[in-house]
Amino acid sequence: MKRVILAYSGGLDTSCCIRWLKDRGFRVICFVADVGQERDFDCLKQRALETGAEKVFVLDLKDEFANDFVLPALKANALYEGRYFLSAALSRPLIAKYLVEIAKAQKANYVSHGCTGKGNDQVRFEVSVSILGPKLEVIAPLREWEFKSREEEIVYAKRFNIPVEVTKEKPYSIDKNLWGVSIECGALEDIEKEPPKDIYQITKSPEDSPDKPTYLEIYFEKGVPKKIDGKSYNLKDLISKLNEIGSVYGVGRSDLIENRLVGIKSREVYEAPAAKILYTAHRELESLVLDRELLHFKEIISLKYSELIYYGLWYSPLKVCLDRFIEETQKNVTGAAILKLYKGSCDVISRRSKFSLYRKELATYTKEDKFNQKLSEGFIKIWSMPYKR
Repeated sequence: MKRVILAYSGGLDTSCCIRWLKDRGFRVICFVADVGQERDFDCLKQRALETGAEKVFVLDLKDEFANDFVLPALKANALYEGRYFLSAALSRPLIAKYLVEIAKAQKANYVSHGCTGKGNDQVRFEVSVSILGPKLEVIAPLREWEFKSREEEIVYAKRFNIPVEVTKEKPYSIDKNLWGVSIECGALEDIEKEPPKDIYQITKSPEDSPDKPTYLEIYFEKGVPKKIDGKSYNLKDLISKLNEIGSVYGVGRSDLIENRLVGIKSREVYEAPAAKILYTAHRELESLVLDRELLHFKEIISLKYSELIYYGLWYSPLKVCLDRFIEETQKNVTGAAILKLYKGSCDVISRRSKFSLYRKELATYTKEDKFNQKLSEGFIKIWSMPYKR
């Protein structure tokens, strides 16, 4: 029989995939990546075996996810369409990497995923697999099977006693990891209505958050967040701590109409407290230590970098080259920013760095002013020279 390695999440789609693949003559080996989704992995493993999987591999990848995927995106300030912190998109190339490794170790010629034919994740998985394991064939059941809706999948799961947590009343698709939560489908498809309160997984409603703000000091060293209020953390635990704090204050929610790679628009709701806090602090430090031309050019690179992640091009040559540029920009991003969290907002109120390019004696309008304003007349004449007719 043919062996296939299935990227298994334990959700509706991948649970149905096990049965569907077995019915077509495949020996199914499941791979579960722990990237911080806080699931009962023993339960997931048992569920996969009961559904028909031959083996189940569960790997703790939280540290690798934080250090090798989240951190480069943070250093790049990668934010897709200005609002999406790329939580799900960042996990896909990591999962694909281990799909390929397990396939090689298990002598499997096929890998599979539970992505739809109109989503982004199919591209992210398959492009990564084509780069890392070009001889592997990809099977995408959701592009082939007979089900036309999640409701039909639920009926299928019930008929074959496949345990799933989704119901017809709450048919949301939820993807959670260390860096955030993405939510789609169900009631969210009516774009004229406010998201139902029950869709949010980790954040309090801003209206229900504390009536007094809290303040956090985030310390960075060469672009890497190291401390919260003077206490050192490894990156994985620092992100978890900020998620815990930020969620209490309703920080990191977004509701947006997103341009998918395949050409359609979709409505997505995200929760990313730690990402919001860290991006805000990191961007502020860059504003303090990078010169104007470098800062402005990096914004262009940040946009492209976010697109490469979103489009599934993590392992592309361009992404590798941009990483080198971004790393060079981080050599002076050392210092701290103090942020105020309150009712869903996250604002910088203080910043400091030994590499600061801010000079009070040049910016001030007091008697301590040392800026020679007479020089500006000549500067303006030279600056405007090309535009005189």
